[in-house]
Amino acid sequence: MSGADQELQALSQRLEQVESQLEALHTEVEHIRGQQTEIDEAIEAIDSLDSGSSVQVPVGGGAYLTATVDDIDEVIVEIGADYAAEQTEDAAIDLLEAKKDQLNERIEELNEAIGELEAQGEELGQEAEQRLQQLQQQAGAGGQIPGGGTPD
Repeated sequence: MSGADQELQALSQRLEQVESQLEALHTEVEHIRGQQTEIDEAIEAIDSLDSGSSVQVPVGGGAYLTATVDDIDEVIVEIGADYAAEQTEDAAIDLLEAKKDQLNERIEELNEAIGELEAQGEELGQEAEQRLQQLQQQAGAGGQIPGGGTPD
């Protein structure tokens, strides 16, 4: 394999790495958007419930129990590191909104990284295209084809 072929192969591998990283970042953004949807649904549920409301409570395995909300000012919300705390209705909504804001910030960071990787991928693609054109021109002018052989 000639040096030019190795260079093209290296560019191709770097481009594949960039595409793989982009895919992982896009997947993470979609996961975070799912979390945001869950938060929106929780906020909507807390807002719409009153003490005495009947709700379906998941107990696992696709099973639910019907329960009655005794006191809407006793909302238990995860506060991080697998800990949860009892909050008032308003405090629970504020905490959920803060979580959503943090997720929005993370999405912005990921979108910046995506933009940088897309630019890098475009650069690599253009570089590979230019290199390939140079090799084709050299092959046409000098009788050599990429890979070090000669035309028949």
